[in-house]
Amino acid sequence: MPGTSVASSPPLPAATRAFPAYALPAHTLRIFGACALPLVLWFSAGRAVRAALMWTATEVAHGDHRQVRLIVTMMIFVLIVLTELVVAVGMLRAVRGTLREIRVRRAENEADEGMFGALERVTLLFATVYLAWGFHEEDARELVALDTMKWLDHDLKGAFAGIRGEAGILLAGLDLWVSAAIAAVAYALRTLFGLWHAGGRGRGSGLLAALAELAFAFYGLNMVFALTSWLSQWLADRVAAATAEEWLEQADRVVPGFKAFREGFAQLCTLAADALVAPLAWLAIAALVYGAFATDTGTALRGTRLEAVTGRMDHAHKLTRGTATVTMLGFRERWLSILNAFRLVAHGGAVLSGMFCLCHVALRAGAAYADRGVRTLVGSDFPHFWLLFGGSLDFVRDLAVGVLTVCLLAATFDIAATRGREAGKAVTA
Repeated sequence: MPGTSVASSPPLPAATRAFPAYALPAHTLRIFGACALPLVLWFSAGRAVRAALMWTATEVAHGDHRQVRLIVTMMIFVLIVLTELVVAVGMLRAVRGTLREIRVRRAENEADEGMFGALERVTLLFATVYLAWGFHEEDARELVALDTMKWLDHDLKGAFAGIRGEAGILLAGLDLWVSAAIAAVAYALRTLFGLWHAGGRGRGSGLLAALAELAFAFYGLNMVFALTSWLSQWLADRVAAATAEEWLEQADRVVPGFKAFREGFAQLCTLAADALVAPLAWLAIAALVYGAFATDTGTALRGTRLEAVTGRMDHAHKLTRGTATVTMLGFRERWLSILNAFRLVAHGGAVLSGMFCLCHVALRAGAAYADRGVRTLVGSDFPHFWLLFGGSLDFVRDLAVGVLTVCLLAATFDIAATRGREAGKAVTA
């Protein structure tokens, strides 16, 4: 897997000089104007496939042989998430030709990577980042909501006959041992295909490894859900749990401002993740697609004070290295990509970092206010009007946000990489 390397670079001609950080919104709109049609086509095709898969999942999930149906339903959900990854890679590649950094690479006779080659190279790590930061949760919520809406009436009729309803539990109804067995098989396949991919053997091994990674994650989550449901019920009956809950309630009443501080801190963490961490995670994915991403800790920490620590670790005892590898798994999956994205955007300076996060948040906030404004302006006395026509407005809103987000990510990468090249630190694959 390629990593980020910093190489000395000759001065850039004036035609390829980087835009200033304050020009990020203008550069984003310039990319959008040049590539609007392919971006809209990619997004629309992805949503069409996603809608078809979701509808199929809600149909397959209900009927005889419930456990078999739920196994197939989970595999369909894996395909839904994989579709999201493929569409994201396709959209990011659609704007590739408008980036100054890419034009410089082409001028240096760097070969352009094909679509399948890009998917083969990036999808496995893309899936890891996607899962680590919970980007799949929106897909799960939408699928559960669609299933609930379709089968609620059927379940209400069955309730009068004493039949247990099945609406909304298509992703959490698998038996514990069935989930565990499939997760174990998926993990073995993920390890096998991952080794093939790391060794450069087997065409398509990266895609197969990503598919197995997603299957392992989702069947494993179903197993964990079954375990935690049982465990939470067991804990609820324990004296220690009841005592801890009582102490917390007493602290809320007695300690001045404790409840407000606790709730405010939790809300602040959520807002910080949405405003800072999520944009950097997506920027890491964009950098991965454009061939500038470090997949190992040593490369990510190169040039920092922690580089000496990783150097000493290479000479440590085998048991020490193995223990450190296991300990660092959570860090590598969640934070290594964020570290690389932060280092990448640091090439453009603090202003670019702030502008990128600000634009990312403003885009979503603006879309939410625009959606509310349109609904208020149109209004309707017709019953269930927005239940019938709200989907079209949601699609337009999601289309605008999705397309402009891709342009924003590409523009940020372009400015950061080009400014790094101007400083003699070219970011290459």
